[in-house]
Amino acid sequence: MNGKKILFVSSELVPYLPENEVSLMSYETPRMVNSNGGQIRIFMPKFGNINERRHQLHEVIRLSGMNLVINDMDMPLIIKVASIPRERIQVYFIDNDEYFKRKATFTDEEGKSFPDNDERAIFFAKGVVETVKKLNWSPDIIHVHGWMASLLPLYLKKFYADEPLFGESKIVMSVYGEGFEGALDANLVDKIAFDGIDKESLNGLKNPTYNNLLKVAVDNSDAIILAADDLPKELEDHISNLEKPVLPYVALHEFEEAYMNFYNTEVLK
Repeated sequence: MNGKKILFVSSELVPYLPENEVSLMSYETPRMVNSNGGQIRIFMPKFGNINERRHQLHEVIRLSGMNLVINDMDMPLIIKVASIPRERIQVYFIDNDEYFKRKATFTDEEGKSFPDNDERAIFFAKGVVETVKKLNWSPDIIHVHGWMASLLPLYLKKFYADEPLFGESKIVMSVYGEGFEGALDANLVDKIAFDGIDKESLNGLKNPTYNNLLKVAVDNSDAIILAADDLPKELEDHISNLEKPVLPYVALHEFEEAYMNFYNTEVLK
């Protein structure tokens, strides 16, 4: 991976959020690339339950300050950064008071999904791309983890299709078994269409369930990693019908060689 640039975009990441299959692989994969000579950038949402003092987050003024338009509303974008000390890995956090100040990730105290999770996902996807553009950093691979990051492939392929910075970038989507109950806001299609993305590309999101969100994500990706051994059959069947490179599930203790080979022989070929 010497010199290869890989952008990791994730809903969750240890040590900033509790350990689960998404947050752990979102940490282990960039750690592996970093230790094998690759250049990495990591992005995640700055959820309100991330302790800024303990993890020494600070705002990057030169990257903050722009507004993102979400469903005809101007939403300020704040960029914060921190380092994972033992790995010397830097993490960029996408922040906005309206979407991410609350002291929780995806659900309220009663376990109900936040009604604006759809807009939070749109804001996160656009915020990542706009920040990478400011960094003027052109990734060879964009590796996406977690459902709140899953609109990124769609936005890169449609909304940012003419952005030269990502002209050669390959998108890898890791698909996990953990999602969310029910569906996101029923108006998600209209909110994405507001950005000029044709509704034909959004047919799969008319009922924005976890499975449908991930189907659209893999449809707009260049390669797919099955990151859990208990995926919904509906998702497995959809992926099996795609003519794209797919890496079957590999357990954590033996993933490094498999992921490196997949990057080098299937994604970067």
